Amino acid sequence: MNDAVSIAAAVRRGEVSAVEVTKAALARITTQNPQLNCFTAITAETALIDAAKIDQEIAQGKNPGLLAGVPFAVKNLYDIAGLTTLAGSKINAENPPANQDATAVAKLKQAGAILVGALNMDEYAYGFVTENSHYGATHNPHDLQRIAGGSSGGSSAAVAAGLVPLTLGSDTNGSIRVPAALCGVLGFKPTYGRLSRTGVALFSSSLDHVGTFACSVEDIATAFDLLQGEDQRDPVCTKRSPELCVPQLYQDISNIKIAIANDYFTQGASPEALAAVQTVADALSVTDYVTIPEAHRARAAAFVITASEGANLHLEQLKSRPQDFDPATRDRFLAGALIPSSWYIQAQRFRSWYGDRFREIWQNVDIILAPTTPISAPLIGQKTMILDGEEILVRPHLGLFTQPLSFIGLPVLSVPIQLPNALPLGVQIIAAPYNEAVILRVAAVLQSQGVITGESGTCLIG
Repeated sequence: MNDAVSIAAAVRRGEVSAVEVTKAALARITTQNPQLNCFTAITAETALIDAAKIDQEIAQGKNPGLLAGVPFAVKNLYDIAGLTTLAGSKINAENPPANQDATAVAKLKQAGAILVGALNMDEYAYGFVTENSHYGATHNPHDLQRIAGGSSGGSSAAVAAGLVPLTLGSDTNGSIRVPAALCGVLGFKPTYGRLSRTGVALFSSSLDHVGTFACSVEDIATAFDLLQGEDQRDPVCTKRSPELCVPQLYQDISNIKIAIANDYFTQGASPEALAAVQTVADALSVTDYVTIPEAHRARAAAFVITASEGANLHLEQLKSRPQDFDPATRDRFLAGALIPSSWYIQAQRFRSWYGDRFREIWQNVDIILAPTTPISAPLIGQKTMILDGEEILVRPHLGLFTQPLSFIGLPVLSVPIQLPNALPLGVQIIAAPYNEAVILRVAAVLQSQGVITGESGTCLIG
C-alpha cells in the first residue's frame, strides 16, 4: 500500500486512519531526510491537524475526497499558507509568509491529501541538479553520491525514497522530467497552461509548467484530474473544460500511432539511454520513426528565452545584491541580462515556426518516444561528462532532450526504466497539446506489462 490511490482507499474504508498514515510519513521523513536533504520545511503540526479532520469526516459518514489521508509535499516555490516561499533562494527567505496556499496545493488538500512539507530545489528553478549553495544538494536515493536532478530534485527524491507517494514540481526546460528520470519515478508535465500556476514563484513565464511526481500511473492520472480547471487568477491557465483521464486509463491503445524520435534525439545519448527507449518501443511493438526538424535550434531558442525572462524577473536584486545569489544562478542570470532584445524576439518567432512543424507531425503520429536524459545520474559536484567522445558540461546538457519539447508547451510524461545492474533512466512519452489522456493510456499499458515502475516497481518505498 505505497501508492496514493491505495492509501486513500484504505483510509476511506477505515482500514487505517489518516493520522496513522501521516505519522508514518513524518517518521520516514525524520529518519531519512538527513541523508537525502529533500525537505526544506516539514509541516508536521498542521499535517496532523488536517489528518485528524479527515478521520473525523469519515467517522461522520462524509466523503473525505479522492486522496483522503495521502501525504504529499511540494517544491518550495509553491505558496504554503504560513510559510515563506523560498524558491530555493536566500533572498526570498526575507519575505513574509504566504497568506494562502497555491491553487494546486489547495486543490490537493480539498481532495483530502495531507501536506507534510516543502522540498528542496535549484535556486529560482534555474538548474538541472539541485545542488543548492544555500540549502545543500539533494541526494539520489539510488546512490547517495549522485544528484537527484533538478530543478525539482527534492520532489523526485522524496517519491523515489518512499517518503511520500505524491509531490508537486515545476518544469520550465525539463525540471520535472530530468529528476524523474534520474531518480526512477514518473514525472508529468501537462500542456502549458493546463494547470494553474497561481501561487507559484515563476522563473520564465512563457515556459513555466506545474506538474506531478509519483510511482504509479493511477496516481499521476488522479492528481492531474483533480488539478485541472480554469483559474482566472492565472492569465495563462486554459479555459478548456477538464478532461478526466482516470476513466480512460485502460482503454485499448491499438489505434494509437506511436513513433520513436530519431536524428537529434539519438545524438548525444548514451547507449543506455537509447536502450531504455528501445525497451519501451519493443514493449509497444513500435517500429516507426519520426524526425523533429530543427530541434537543436529549439533548444538554443529555449536557452535565450529562459535566460532573458529569468534575468528580467530578478534584475533589481542582480543589481543590488548579486552576492546573495547562488553563484551558478547569478552567472546565468547576468548573462541573460546581456542578451540583445532582437535575439529574444527572433527566438519567439522561431517558436511559432517550430510549433507549426509539430502540428504537421501530429497529423500522422499520436505519440512520440524519446530519451529523457542523455545519461543516468552524475555524481554530486561532477562538472563534465563524456558523450560521443566529447567532454561537455553536465548542468546544461541534462536538458538536451527535454528543452525542445517544453519550448512549445507539449504534454510529456517521463517514465522510469530500470535496466539490469544500472541506475534508472527515463523515456519521454510525448503528445500533442491537451492529449494527456493518450499519454497516460500508453503509460498504463507499460505499467501493466511491468516495463516501467508501478506500485510494486523500483521506487525505493520504505
